[in-house]
Amino acid sequence: MKSYQVMTKEELMTLREELRKAYEDAKGLGLKLDMSRGKPAADQLDLSMEMMETFNRNTVPRSEDGTDCRNYGALDGVIEAKRLMAAMIGCQPEQTVVCGNASLNVMYDLLARAELFGILGETPWSKLPKVTFLCPVPGYDRHFRMTEAMGIDMINIPMNEDGPDMDLVEKLVSEDETVKGIWCVPRFSNPGGIVYSDEVVRRMAALKPAARDFRIFWDNAYAIHDLYEEDQQQILEILSECEKAGNPDMVYEIASTSKVTFPGAGISVFAASPANLEEFKQRMGVQTISYDKINMLRHVGFLKDLDTLKAHMRKQADLIRPKFEAVEDILEQELGGLEIGTWTKPRGGYFISFQAMNGCAKEIVARCKEAGVILTGAGAAYPYGLDPDDSNIRIAPTYPTLEEMKQATRIFSLCVKLVSVEKMLENK
Repeated sequence: MKSYQVMTKEELMTLREELRKAYEDAKGLGLKLDMSRGKPAADQLDLSMEMMETFNRNTVPRSEDGTDCRNYGALDGVIEAKRLMAAMIGCQPEQTVVCGNASLNVMYDLLARAELFGILGETPWSKLPKVTFLCPVPGYDRHFRMTEAMGIDMINIPMNEDGPDMDLVEKLVSEDETVKGIWCVPRFSNPGGIVYSDEVVRRMAALKPAARDFRIFWDNAYAIHDLYEEDQQQILEILSECEKAGNPDMVYEIASTSKVTFPGAGISVFAASPANLEEFKQRMGVQTISYDKINMLRHVGFLKDLDTLKAHMRKQADLIRPKFEAVEDILEQELGGLEIGTWTKPRGGYFISFQAMNGCAKEIVARCKEAGVILTGAGAAYPYGLDPDDSNIRIAPTYPTLEEMKQATRIFSLCVKLVSVEKMLENK
């Protein structure tokens, strides 16, 4: 297809009228398609229904150490669940605490406790004149909403193909003691699908922060969420890398089964150094007596071990891979060669990141909504919802059906074309 960038003004004006007519036709379809959030579809949730049969009224759910999981106790989780979650993220059971249904809760609590009590004897963040977090962008909107809610300043860190710009990270962390943390989704990052390289992980683990209470928030949300069995990209295990670098306390690792079994009814894990774990359990012990150990055993009974867990995730991948491939194929058919947008082709995770022409993302999202296709708000992948280039759009392929996803992607492509042509004519 001919690049829009080489078209004359007259050609663009003719094209604009054609696209406007196609857009009006699309609006007349009365569509209601939602790809705004990375939610599992019903057929993915169906894969875990067998878990509901783990116990019946005649079963007493006991841990292998004899703990009656109907009662209080086992603050840091039952050993079977610790083994399962440690295997999922690649660390040791003794490095973990198994918590409730969502890793977001764990991360929020970590921030709140740092604000209220400080970290390992350091000054509580709420008593400091300024606290700053580094935010690789585009990134996970809920990370940024949490730090914003705590009144923490945020600095954008550009993402390269192998992870955050480590030159900038190293400079800011070493020179500015107000920098207290960095958000990381190291495998199939949200939304770009980037996998951190070994070099990035090692440099991250070897940081020399000016602040003694600096922490890497290692949100390993997609540790086992591969779309393809071949050529799977692995990451180095961050806890051991930090220990090798002489920074054992510098990382908080968090993950959950939210997109493995049932969002809102899964289990989560916090992994860290002995000193961080001890402080975590001390604070947690005031907040709760124990998390849902019956649900922990339910997950262990269903997922069993790493091999069974991986087999379960292959079934998940078989369901969502066609949706990702459909989006990528349609984007290529509709937009390839036009030079008005680029997009990622992730090997796993839950999202595709689309880069429109500068100044176009908000209008594309608005036009899609008017045509019945709901996307994540433009700018959501940036702190404060402010994309400085107004160009990034997150596509979430998992929740709609395959046919709905195809239809939505065609409407999206049409809106990209129309808004891009209008922007180019403004600049002619």
